[in-house]
Amino acid sequence: MGRRSRLHIPQAPARPGDRPDFSYLETSPAGAVARPNIDATCQEIEPISAALIRVLGDDDSAVGPWNPQLGPEDLRTGLRHMLMTRIFDERMLRMQRQGKISFYLKSTGEEAVSVAQAMALRPSDMLFPSYRNQGLFFARGCNPVELMCQCLSNTGDMCKGRQLPVLYHWKEGNIFTIAGNLAIQAPNAVGWAMAAAIKDEDNIAATWLGDGSTAEADFHNALLFASVYQAPVVINVTNNQWAISTFQAFAGGDRGPFSTRGLGLGVPGLRVDGNDFLAVHGVTQWAAERARTGAGPTLVELVTYRASAHSTSDDPSRYRPDSEWDDWPLGDPIERLKKHLLALGEWSERQHHALQSELEENFKTAWQEALGFGTLTQGPQLSPDSMFDDVFKEMPPHLAKQRQLLRKTES
Repeated sequence: MGRRSRLHIPQAPARPGDRPDFSYLETSPAGAVARPNIDATCQEIEPISAALIRVLGDDDSAVGPWNPQLGPEDLRTGLRHMLMTRIFDERMLRMQRQGKISFYLKSTGEEAVSVAQAMALRPSDMLFPSYRNQGLFFARGCNPVELMCQCLSNTGDMCKGRQLPVLYHWKEGNIFTIAGNLAIQAPNAVGWAMAAAIKDEDNIAATWLGDGSTAEADFHNALLFASVYQAPVVINVTNNQWAISTFQAFAGGDRGPFSTRGLGLGVPGLRVDGNDFLAVHGVTQWAAERARTGAGPTLVELVTYRASAHSTSDDPSRYRPDSEWDDWPLGDPIERLKKHLLALGEWSERQHHALQSELEENFKTAWQEALGFGTLTQGPQLSPDSMFDDVFKEMPPHLAKQRQLLRKTES
C-alpha cells in the first residue's frame, strides 16, 4: 500500500460537465457584520476580517451598519454607470470578434467593484487600476471615445499606440496607467500615497488587483510598505474566483480569505460582497476615511465572479462549467441594484429599458466618432516619428540621429 502524499494540490470545485459547486463560499447574512470605528486597531478589526459584509438582503432592502444611506439619485447614477460599463463591454467584444480591434477584456459581473468604489472616493484621490476596472473611467466621467480610440490604437489613442488595448490611463481623471505586468500597480499606489502624506495632502490612493495577482511579490511588498509607513491607501483584491484558467485556491484562497493577508503586518482587512453595490460603497467609504484621517491602510477583498472569459484569448468552457455564472450565489450586481431601486419605488422596467436604449445609441455614435481618428487598417495613422517621444526628458544624441534617419527615409 503506497504512502499518501503530503503535498496539497489545490483543486477547482467543478470542471466542465460538472454541476457548479460554490459550497466553499462562506457568507454572512445581510446586515450581520459590525462596523468598527474609523480609528479601530487592527486587533479590534481582526474578528470580522473573514466575515462577508453585505447590505442588500434577499428582499432587496438595505440593512445594517454598513449601509451608506445613499439617496435615490446616487443609486440611479450608480446603476447608470454599471449599465454603461456592461453595454460598452458588449460592444467592444463584438468589435474584436469582427476584427476591428485586436484584443479585449470584459468586466461582466464585476461592475459594482469599480463603480461603487469610484463613487465612494473623491475625484482628487489617485486610482491605480488593473485591467478589469473600466467602470472607474465611466464613474469619473471619461468620454468613451477616448477608451475606444485606445483600443483602436489610432491617432486619438491616449497611449499613442504603445499599449495593448484596454491598458488605458486618464490623467485628467486621476487614473494611473494600467499595466500588463501583474501587481506592479500596488507598490506604485503605496508610493503615491506616501508622497501625498509627505506633502501633507489629504488625498489618498486606491489600487486593485486580482486574486491570482496576490501571489506576486509586489503585492506583499506593497502591504509591507503600507504597514510600516501607515500609507493612506486602500488595497483592493478583486476575488473573481479565477485567475485566467487557475482557480483562486492556487493563490491560497482555500487557506483563508484574502482579506486576512495583511493581519500579520498590522494591516486590517475587510471582506465584502463585491456584487452588492451598497456594501462595496460603504466599505470603501469607511476605508477611505480611515486612510484620510491618518489611521492607516486597509486591505479590502471584494468577493465577486468573472462572468465572461478572462479575455478574448481565453475559452472558459475548457476549465469551468458553462452555467457557473447563472448559479453564482451573490447574483448580478446590476440586477441587484435595479431590484433595490424598484423596491424603493424609485425605478421602473420602462425606465430601465429606456436607459439601455439610450446608452446603446450613445455608444454607437461614440464608435463612429472614434473611427474618425483611424482604424487598424485605414488612416489617419500615428507617425512612426512619435516612437522617440516620451522616452527621455532630454533626447540623447543617438536617438536624435535615429529620428533624423527615419525622417530622411520617409521623405
